[in-house]
Amino acid sequence: MSASVGIDVGGTFTDLVSIDADGTVEARKVLSTPADQSEGVEASLRALGRTDLSRVVHGTTVATNMLLERAGARVALCATAGFTDLLELRRQVRASLYDLTRHHPPPLVAADHVVPVDERISPDGVLRPLLAPAITDVVERVQALAPDIVAIALLHAYRDPSHEQALAAALRARLPGLDVVCSSDVFPEIREYERTATTVAEAYLRPGVARYVRRLADRLRAMSLPALGVMTSSGGMRTAQDASSSAAQLALSGPAGGVVGAAAVLRAAGLSRGLTIDIGGTSADVGLILDGEPLVEPGGEVAGVPIALPRVLVETVSAGGGSIAWIDDGGALRVGPRSAGSVPGPIAFARGGTQPTVTDAHVMLGNIRAARMSGGVQLDVEGARAGIAALAARLGRDAGDTARAIIATADASMARALRRVSVERGVDPRQCTLVAFGGGGPLHACGLADIVGAAQVLVPPHAGVLSALGLAMTAERREGMVSVMQRTGALNSEALDGALRDADARCDADASWTRSWFLRARFVGQGHELDVPAQPGDAPGAVRARFADLHRSRVGFDLPVDVEIVSVRCVASDAPRAARLERQGAGGVAWDAASLTDGGGACDATIAGPCSVVLPDATMFVADGWTARALPMGGWMLERAP
Repeated sequence: MSASVGIDVGGTFTDLVSIDADGTVEARKVLSTPADQSEGVEASLRALGRTDLSRVVHGTTVATNMLLERAGARVALCATAGFTDLLELRRQVRASLYDLTRHHPPPLVAADHVVPVDERISPDGVLRPLLAPAITDVVERVQALAPDIVAIALLHAYRDPSHEQALAAALRARLPGLDVVCSSDVFPEIREYERTATTVAEAYLRPGVARYVRRLADRLRAMSLPALGVMTSSGGMRTAQDASSSAAQLALSGPAGGVVGAAAVLRAAGLSRGLTIDIGGTSADVGLILDGEPLVEPGGEVAGVPIALPRVLVETVSAGGGSIAWIDDGGALRVGPRSAGSVPGPIAFARGGTQPTVTDAHVMLGNIRAARMSGGVQLDVEGARAGIAALAARLGRDAGDTARAIIATADASMARALRRVSVERGVDPRQCTLVAFGGGGPLHACGLADIVGAAQVLVPPHAGVLSALGLAMTAERREGMVSVMQRTGALNSEALDGALRDADARCDADASWTRSWFLRARFVGQGHELDVPAQPGDAPGAVRARFADLHRSRVGFDLPVDVEIVSVRCVASDAPRAARLERQGAGGVAWDAASLTDGGGACDATIAGPCSVVLPDATMFVADGWTARALPMGGWMLERAP
């Protein structure tokens, strides 16, 4: 019986989940290997001990880490003459409005690696043609720079890609083996800065991602396992080969899997609106689910780099189980952003850690009661207590109060992120279910719900490995985008259908897959867009009405002006297979609540707090004033006691 496997690499643990055709779900956790993530992935597969796998889907932080560490490729950027400083100028917005000492991170391409191109295209046509002498000049300049890869982002190439294509062809002919990335292929949409920055990010990441994917694919091949699939930021899986040429789409690969898994569990519980909190060892990821689906946004910054490609809304904060508690120069208690990670880890892991962490605070307070954690980690309870006590002595406070303050400080940071993804988008967190997962999510769930006002908390089945479960269930997916830049009042149905077909063609997906189309639209004069669902045969007037309804529901008003369609995006996915895996994996196997206490004997299906419950791959803390009810599908529903 073959199984679908999802593997999520975190800062502390690498999680694996397999889903069999009969719905059997198995989970494994091993310690992550930061120096080479592929080693941890291989170790998790060996821990599973099976070769009868139908697919292996991986959520990776390789792309994110390269951006954080500025460890990507050496890129040469070809830009229209007169517009070579776009990456330096950005949007002319300060890094911090009131802190004049703060600066944006430097661009991924240094100024001396930007090559001007003597050409100019406007939205209405060619103003200065790209001639042979200009092409020769650019090719010679690029050759002299000896880059690892070339990015081409010419002015208004979303409208007319001919100059980019001609220059790319010349570079490939003169410099065979040198990869060339064109903005008209990566992100054919308006906004020169975002399009250029996204294209550069793709070039910067592509060689490193390709090396990592090849290395991991070789490991799987040596184990007689199927070819690798990689999760993208937009919530779908791509083959390893496709992922190697779509590196910028992997910037939020791992966190996206968690939100996809949370949405599946939320639907299985009959709910449609949720906030998600995935707390790992080094960070916490928060997301938003509306109408049973993860909210997909048109992009944002990752490690200070704008990447305008569609992505599942995820905001990351440096607050996790390994976040280190410390005292700043003013004598105040701080938690994070530094993390003990998996090596040396929290003091309680007894792997050489000497600085107290959030995990140590939970261990001291008895919220984590198991003697052993995943990955074979034996807990050093006395060591955790001593570490917290030493910090408390420096603060002049009681050790118990200090441990509670550490947890409260981490909660405050995560609660701010939960408010940002909900309140700032017009969503009332009091009307959402908080879906808490990851190794630390069920520990912090009640405290976070109290802060943001969520009425109930859903702790999913397999909460500690839900991101890996989401990866195992996710659909294979392709996306295609084309620029439109037309008002609905000037469009007819035939022209709109033509744009939908063009976007579909760029997906290059199997004809049997399910298609969904989205129009990125705005009221004329606006600077930001919303994604409106569409389908072939839609009349432009219906699209305008649909956009107005969506704008009213999201923002609270509409405008008596025409609607402009900026671009069309087609999403093609193997939805039937994903639905089957979701039915098999989202509910999981119902837990026997009587077996879940840590040596405390049997417990009822409904538990009143305060109480710690040892789950198969995490610990759930039911706070005072809360109750937890075991669900038939597995997992728990936590609610405030009446």
